[in-house]
Amino acid sequence: TAARKEWPMLDKQAVATFGVALVAMGEELGAEMTARTYLHMFQYCDPPVRRSVPLGLALLSVSSPMKKTVIDTISKMTHDADQEVAISAIVALGLVAGGTNNAKVAASLRSLASYYAKEPGVLFAVRLAQGLVHAGKGLVTLSPYHPDRTLCHPLSLAALTAISHICLDFKGLVLGKYHFLLYLLVAAMRPRFLVTLDEELKPLQVTVRVGMAVDVVGQAGQPKTITGFQTHTTPVLLSMGERAELATDEYVALSSHMEGILILKRNPEYEGGLSDKK
Repeated sequence: TAARKEWPMLDKQAVATFGVALVAMGEELGAEMTARTYLHMFQYCDPPVRRSVPLGLALLSVSSPMKKTVIDTISKMTHDADQEVAISAIVALGLVAGGTNNAKVAASLRSLASYYAKEPGVLFAVRLAQGLVHAGKGLVTLSPYHPDRTLCHPLSLAALTAISHICLDFKGLVLGKYHFLLYLLVAAMRPRFLVTLDEELKPLQVTVRVGMAVDVVGQAGQPKTITGFQTHTTPVLLSMGERAELATDEYVALSSHMEGILILKRNPEYEGGLSDKK
């Protein structure tokens, strides 16, 4: 009973709402269906559930502002009559566009800053969201998935889940004595660039193809792993859902995952000329 009096905002229904997002977040079709379910919950459920719906939507598409429907839905929630819902929606906007410098979300947050200019608590949430959008000047991501969405990063997922629970009682925790809990966000941040080094760990510029990742699990032969690619010279930035592959046979990657800092070694069988692969 003492805990219930101290933290009245941490409701078991709200926590269960996050569970729905955690189950569906790894797969595109399930995430879209869950987003529709969340809209029904936002309309018909109790206040604790309504407060957690924006954060649940954000968990479905962290650092993926390409999904315009999610951004538009959360933006509508930022003007809710319940201030706790508005705060959750503002933080959710920051998570959805985290580390992407997304112009649409940045403009939306600037208008919210003037709208809530006389509400210091909500204004703090707006500043936090703005910081998330421009995190690392666009060089980091908050997504718990690797860029090609093949593998989950458990540390990032744990940090995002913890932050979502903290934001359920934003006024009591973050605006109270426990503002340092926001440092949990650091655990969710990872670089989204691809830098190539040689075996002596010196910077190495090579040509790479960057395109949307294609699921080739279970396919025979050597199917194309990316589609709609563009050729760049490293270092390059990888957005969510993108995958990179070497465009030259001169070097061989020492890792199967082409992201972050990648070490290359010279291909002993290389005879000159660009790769023939398309």
